[in-house]
Formats: sequence, C-alpha cells, structure tokens
Amino acid sequence: MIQTIKLNKLRLSPINVRTAPDEQLQIEPMAASIEAKGVLQNLLVTPAKKPRGTFEVFDGGRRWRALRLLAERGTISETDFDVPVMVLTGDDAELSETSTATNFHQLKMTPAEECRAFQHFIGTTGDIDAVAKRFGVTRRFVEGRLRLASLAEPIFEALSKGAITLDIAKAYASTENQEKQLLVWNSYQSSHVTADTIRRVIANETLKASDPIAVLVGEARYRDAGGKIDGDLFTDGNDRWVDPEIAHRLAGEIMEAEAARIGQETGLAWIRPIASNYAHNAAHGLYRAILQQPPLTDEQAARLAEIEERRSVIEAEMQDEELDDEAFKLLDQEDDRLIAEAEAIENRAPVLPEEMKAHVGAFLLLTPQGEMRLDSQYYSEQELVIDEPGDEDHDDGEDGESTRDGARIGGNASSEPKYRPEAVAPGGKPLSARLYDELAVQRRDILASCILAQPALALDYALFVMVDARTNSASRYLSSVKYGTTIRASAPQDPASGDIPGSRARDYLAEAKDGLDAAWTEHECEVARFEAFRALDDDTKANWLAYIVAMSLEAKPGWSNEQIKLHNRLASILEIDVASWWRPTSENFFDRVNKGSILTLLTEIGGPALTVRHTSLKKTEISESCQKLFAGEAIVEPEVKEAALAWVPNAMRFLDAATEAPADPTEADDGEGEANEVEPSDGEGEPSADHETLEPADA
Repeated sequence: MIQTIKLNKLRLSPINVRTAPDEQLQIEPMAASIEAKGVLQNLLVTPAKKPRGTFEVFDGGRRWRALRLLAERGTISETDFDVPVMVLTGDDAELSETSTATNFHQLKMTPAEECRAFQHFIGTTGDIDAVAKRFGVTRRFVEGRLRLASLAEPIFEALSKGAITLDIAKAYASTENQEKQLLVWNSYQSSHVTADTIRRVIANETLKASDPIAVLVGEARYRDAGGKIDGDLFTDGNDRWVDPEIAHRLAGEIMEAEAARIGQETGLAWIRPIASNYAHNAAHGLYRAILQQPPLTDEQAARLAEIEERRSVIEAEMQDEELDDEAFKLLDQEDDRLIAEAEAIENRAPVLPEEMKAHVGAFLLLTPQGEMRLDSQYYSEQELVIDEPGDEDHDDGEDGESTRDGARIGGNASSEPKYRPEAVAPGGKPLSARLYDELAVQRRDILASCILAQPALALDYALFVMVDARTNSASRYLSSVKYGTTIRASAPQDPASGDIPGSRARDYLAEAKDGLDAAWTEHECEVARFEAFRALDDDTKANWLAYIVAMSLEAKPGWSNEQIKLHNRLASILEIDVASWWRPTSENFFDRVNKGSILTLLTEIGGPALTVRHTSLKKTEISESCQKLFAGEAIVEPEVKEAALAWVPNAMRFLDAATEAPADPTEADDGEGEANEVEPSDGEGEPSADHETLEPADA
C-alpha cells in the first residue's frame, strides 16, 4: 500500500544496493526531473529501529538523494515535503534481495527514445534550454539528441532497433545532409566499419574546420564568400566546411599574393604556393640546387673553441664527488645550452649566391597550423652547371651564362664538383631529385638486407657509432649524417614520399621480421617484456640486433645528393652484388630518365648496333624493351646480356672510396699506392669496369 512520509523522516538504508558516488548516479538530472514533475515512482522503505517514527530507504536511493539536494537548495522543505513510499518489513537479506531485483530490472530509455522524447518536448515548448533544465542535462546533450532525431530514416530505424551503436549513429549525424548520410549508409551498412571510418568517408566531401586551409582562410572570409558550415555536435572543434571549393579558391588567392610578395622581395626566379607542408611531390622533375655551407667565420671558430674548452671544464667539475645536486644540475643545464649553441653553429644554413637567384625558385608551403612558410630548399627547372676555376671549355653567352639547354653559373670558388658520379644518368645528365631519393631508399634496403646475415658486423657497427659519436668531439653534433644511422633505434626519415617501387630487398626485410621470435613482445608490462627478452638465446637476440640495426639505416645524408661513405665501406666488407638484388625497370628507372640517357646507356651496354634498334621507338616502347633487356629476358648476344644483367646506375652502387691511410705506416710513400687502395667491388672480388672512383669529399 502506497503512503506518504515526510522527507525528514527518511534516511538511506545501509543495505541499499546503490553505493556509487553521486556523480556516477547522475543525481543532478534526477533532481531536475523531480523538480519539474514530482516523484513519479514510490520509494521502498522499512521501519528504523531508532529513533522511533523514522524509516530507512532500501530502494529509491537516487530519488532520496535528489530530494535531499533539492532540500539543501531550498527548493523544497524537509519537514513539509511528502514522499510517496511503500513500507515493507523483513530481515536484511530479504530486503536487500528486493532492492536488487527492482534495480536489476529497470530499463533505461534508449538513445532513439530519448531523441523522440526531446523532439516532442521541443515541438511543444520550442525552448531547448527549458527542456535541458527540466531533464537535468546540458543544452549540448539535447542538441545532440535532436541531431540524431534528424538522421535519415533507415539510419534512425537501425539505431532504434540496436542494429548500429550510438557512436556509429553520431558519426552519420556529423553532417545534417541526409543525402550524404544515405550515400554512405548504402555503401557501408553491410560491412563492419568503425565510427571513425564513417566520419572520414563523410568528411571526404567536406573540409574540417581545423584543416590548414580552413585555418589560413578563416571562418569570416569563408562565410563572406558564401561558404556554409555543418556543425558537428558530438566532437569539439570538428565542424565541417561543406563548400571546400570556396575554401581552396580563397586559400589559393592568399598564397598566390604572398608568393608574389616574396618573389619581389627575394629576387628568386619563381615562388610556387602549394597547400602542403612538404614539397617532395611538387618537386618531381625539378633539379635540387645543392648549396654549400658558408665557411666558419673567425668569430664562429673561436666560439666553438671556447665551447669545447668550457665543456671540458664542466665535465671535470661534474665528476667532483663533493658537488651538491643543485650545482650539478646547473652545470648540466649549462652544458646542454653549450651543445645547442654549437649545433646551431655547425648546422649553419647554406647560402644562396646572388648569381643563382635568377635561376632557382622555392615552394611556399602551408604548415599544419595554417601558416605559410618558404621552403628552405631551392630548385631549378633545368640543369645548373657551376663553373670551376679555370673551366673555359664551354659556349658562354654574356656574363658567363650558358646559351645551351642547361644554365651555367660562372665564378664559383668551390673546388667541389657540382654533381657527384652517382647523381647523374648515363650521358652525364643529372637525375631528378625525386628519382635520386627513391634510388637511395632502394639502395639502403639492399644494404639492410645483407647486414641481416652478419650480426657480428651489425654489432661492431652499432657499438662503433654509439661510442665514437659520444667520445669524438669533432663529430658529436652531426652523428646521424656522418655515420648514416639512427642507431638510437628511431625510424629513419626516408627522403622519398609516397609509394616506393617494390623490390626483392624490401620483401626480404618483411619476411625477416616475420621470422623473428616475437613472443616476448606480447607482455603488457615493459618489465615483463624485458625479462622475457633476456631469456632468449644468444642467436635469437643476435638476430634481433641485426634486424634493428638494419632497420636503422638512413637512405642518404639529409637533403644532399651523395652517398654515406660508411655504408659504402660496409657494402665492400659484405661484398654486396647490387645487380642480384635490384634490376632497373620501367617503374623504378627507365620511365624516370629521358630518352637520350637511355640511348647512351644502350650504347655502353651493346654498342651502336643495339642503340640503332631503339632509336626510332617511342619513349614508352624503349622503356618496356629495356626492362626486358636488363632483366635478361631479351634475345641478344651473350656478351650484351651479361653486361645488361650486371649494370646498375651509380646511384645504386656502393662506391667505396680509396682508403685514406695505408695499413702499414712504413708503406705510406713506397710508390705502390695502388696496393693500399680499396677498389669498388661488383660482389665477385674484382673491380667493376664501369665504376667511377668517388674521391673522399672531406679529404
């Protein structure tokens, strides 16, 4: 029988099953509901032993807490408010069972039911804030449920039936366009997809508000141009711009104007704006201008000497056992600052000579933060030839500029050749920056594959790099470039973006990883993983060492088109035959160089007769024919086939330089210097006939 009892006569029973904190029980929404509609369901109580006339609530704890909250706020009076209850008696076990049963079988409204309920109340009152207050929820929560209520009918019906989750429904509701919702729904409803996938598919035809282009343009300019924004109520800061073409047009106008301004200010031949933070794809087919670092000034050299001297003093002071922690910390911080200062001096930016500005350009990039910045790398649309001192054997126009296809820049005091042997195609034409980068990555993969079988060499290499870079002050600041490895085990920064053509070496590396014993990686705790790794046998750990060293290898040193000498030495020790690992194909080489270079190569391989067979063919036909020839699949003379199967471009060779010091000091000037040189190897122990010796750049 239902009766009423004053609120001040009720207290919570210790056997009530609702024991979670108030914030988890959502007392605030319950209080708002009671304030608006009263107590719609009675509480279950039992007489308290003392004080007499009081009762304990063993079911309805949330409603009792909500009533207490209203009383504390002064909304209701504890002494006057009548609470509907049903009084039951029994032992604690029976009452606890009753409490559990009543809570266990309560059924919460589904999200779809909440959507329709809010839609009904909004239709009645039109006041979102009033409905939110009435149900004790936020305005954003009500708006989110209303957005779900406006889902396309098949999607809302699926939500009602539980065929899709609330997260999936919210992903569809990230746009108000029901046609777009249905387009994605019809494509993905039969497959297992995540909410993130749905959002990404929907977003393909829109622009995220946090996209760099949107940040650059700004919402006000976009709206003024007629652009519309589709708000996402379920993810903060994830509004969608539904007219991306307007945003792209405005961004183009902004970047074009900035490019024109920079062009006038710098005097460069061209400035090209691109809506990306990377210029690699846009630089396809261009020639990278390789600039030299300016020499150290007297002040910079003196400062480096001061830094080295001061760091020696700091190192000695830090070894003092009586030094307190605070003093040690200050010395350590000073040492870090000195290292950073020295790195800034050592890594000083290359200088673009005035005479080159009219021949090169740069890309105006868009950072992820929506800011424009000029790329530090310069490119030319044609080959640049830097004259060496005394080089007069060319057809110059006025002022030392060439009248031929390539641009000749006169008067460079550097004795360094502009293009190294590995950076040119047959015939002397430089490889494009993109092709050189791709070949560098593939060449690195070959070395990595070969080093897998030599764990001892990998260990020697790893230990040498780590120890030498730490103890040799002259190379302390550029260890990654000098040694050609990220031996600290971070992944190398490959220069080529996009898909790298497949190769035997890359497949071999993947297979090698699959063959490693990785059971120790399955432990969740790093300590457990460490102990499991320690338990591996020496051979297994050695294989892991070889693999991690192999995967640390850099493709090339930074932006420069040159090889890493230490890699070349490793390759000589391993006697790597590049031709057995990599063959030139249309995809990875022949389609990427001009017809003249290919014909020159054919002359080198098979003489004029072979070249004549291809002269009248189109570039694509020559490329296809060469792919077969250099794979050994063409019917040609045996000596031509042998030469073709052995050929690889210099960019793929490991050009090991001659040793700079003899093994025996007594033989330094004995007139037999060739006995102390290491010739580049074809992998068979004999020097290659078409190798060009790469002189040490820093000799």
